[in-house]
Amino acid sequence: MRFILKDEAIFIADSHYNKKNQEFKIILEKIKNGEIFCSQIFLMGDNFDFISGESRYFVKKYQNLIDNINTLSISHEIFYLEGNHDYNLQTLFPNIRVLKREKQPLLLEYEDKKIALSHGDNFINWHYNLYCKIIRNSYFLYFLNLLDINFFISKKIEKSLENKNICHNLTYFEELVNKRVKNYSEDIVIEGHYHQAKSYKIGNKDYINIPSLACQKSFTRFKNGKFLNEKLED
Repeated sequence: MRFILKDEAIFIADSHYNKKNQEFKIILEKIKNGEIFCSQIFLMGDNFDFISGESRYFVKKYQNLIDNINTLSISHEIFYLEGNHDYNLQTLFPNIRVLKREKQPLLLEYEDKKIALSHGDNFINWHYNLYCKIIRNSYFLYFLNLLDINFFISKKIEKSLENKNICHNLTYFEELVNKRVKNYSEDIVIEGHYHQAKSYKIGNKDYINIPSLACQKSFTRFKNGKFLNEKLED
C-alpha cells in the first residue's frame, strides 16, 4: 500500500531518548504547542533508547512521551517505523500506523516519484534476522518480565545504553549506501539508523540518511519537493 508524501512532512530519527538525550521530548512539545508546524510526522525508529510494548519498566518510565505522541496522533498523521531499540509498539500507539521491521520499507508517492522509507536495519543477513525475531518475540519478552525482579534487568539495560557512545563518523558509509540501495527499486530511499545525516546520488536513485536527533540535534523537513535538515532549537 502506498501513501502520499505531503509538503511540510517531517522525519525524526534516532532520538535515543533517555535522561541524557532529551531532544525527543522537546520536539514533541514544540509540535504540540505549534512552534514546529508539520503536515505529517514520520518517526523513523530508535526514538526511544529502548522500549517495547511488553516492557513494564520502560513503558511506565516513558508514559509521558507515549501520551504526547498519542495526543499528537489526534491532529496529525503519524507513521512509526520500528527500529532496533523500539518495537512491538502498536499496542502503545493505537491511532498510529506502526510498521514492524519485516513490513518495511514504507512506500510513499510524491508527484511522479516513488519513495521507500526504512529504519535502516533491514536487508542485513539471516543471522541478524534470527536475532531480531527472537528479541521481538512477545512470549520471550513477557518471560523476561517475570525474571525482571525489582526491574534489575531493565535498569541494567538502561544504564548500559545511557553510557554508550552512539555518535560516530562512518568512513565507509558511502560504500555501505551503494550496497543498500540495491535492495530498493524506488526513486528515493530514506533511512535512519546510521546517524550520518548524509545524502548521495547512486545511479538514478537518491539516498537520504535522516540525521540523528540525538547526535546532530536535527530533523528533516520535506518542503517544495526537497528534503531539508533543520536544527532543533532549545
